[in-house]
Amino acid sequence: MTIDLVIFDCDGVLIDSEPVASRILSETLTAAGIGLSEGEVRRRFTGYSDSDARIICRDELGIADPEPLFSAMSTRLYGEFARSLQPMPGIAEVVSSVRQMKCVASNSTMERLRNSLGLFGLWKDFAPHIYSAEMVARPKPAPDLFFLCAETLGVDPARCLVIDDSPHGIAGGVAAGMKAIGFVDPADPRAGRHEVLRDAGAVMTVTAASGLARAFETVLGAGRVRTHHQAAPAAV
Repeated sequence: MTIDLVIFDCDGVLIDSEPVASRILSETLTAAGIGLSEGEVRRRFTGYSDSDARIICRDELGIADPEPLFSAMSTRLYGEFARSLQPMPGIAEVVSSVRQMKCVASNSTMERLRNSLGLFGLWKDFAPHIYSAEMVARPKPAPDLFFLCAETLGVDPARCLVIDDSPHGIAGGVAAGMKAIGFVDPADPRAGRHEVLRDAGAVMTVTAASGLARAFETVLGAGRVRTHHQAAPAAV
């Protein structure tokens, strides 16, 4: 396949934010009288936009006004990000190896992106091409955000490749007419992630940054990625 634009998800692909965010939301919900474990929070909320997460709290968890809860959570979350957030292991090297145009397409708000991805040099690798679900009418799994990326950068959607760890992102990219690779964190406690992402439409799935590097060698072509480092073996 000929690829001119690589579109990266942020949380769980570029930064290891999902365990931190799940813990903070679990603790915040527990304080509000809603007992959800970190694992259950990760299963029910990961991949959803900020607006959709509020809808889940209101319609499924019975929280009439979720705004105070999310405001309190954001304050705690950004503080924890500043203390302990890290990029996904090895991802910075993989990002720098890509010679094609690249951008970020995230269901997170721009405020959260600045307080997470903005902590690292990865922000400069992508800026100004960092796109949030706030910029479109519908978040992932709708294709709107992916169409925005392709249109802004002047690329045919058929020549775009999406990297996402969520079925929402995979489905959104596929709905936009793009190819998608499912990214699986080896530390993800949820079972069957490869199958979930393939069922959503991923042309392949990879484990960790090393697996993504190997996939890029195949999908983008060895001549179109910088190979200054040797990727470790990984399941694909």
